[in-house]
Amino acid sequence: MAIKEDFDTLIEKLKTERDEIHLKLQLASMEAKEEFETAEQQWQVVKAKAAEIADDSVETTEEFIAKAKIVGDELKETYQRIAKRLTE
Repeated sequence: MAIKEDFDTLIEKLKTERDEIHLKLQLASMEAKEEFETAEQQWQVVKAKAAEIADDSVETTEEFIAKAKIVGDELKETYQRIAKRLTE
């Protein structure tokens, strides 16, 4: 009967590990969704700034363009973090 007991113990350990992984996946997914929602707000800002920069009738300064680029770079890093989290 020792083999059956070992097998039962293995099954319990596997079930526990499976449940923990499943929970971590759900939490990671929730975190990724929340981070993506925040990134969406940044995306709207970047799009608006890009439209202003592209509009020849709106005067833009080098400083404005530099700040828009910083926001864009931050958004790029956020997207990379989210993508990495989803592939882990």
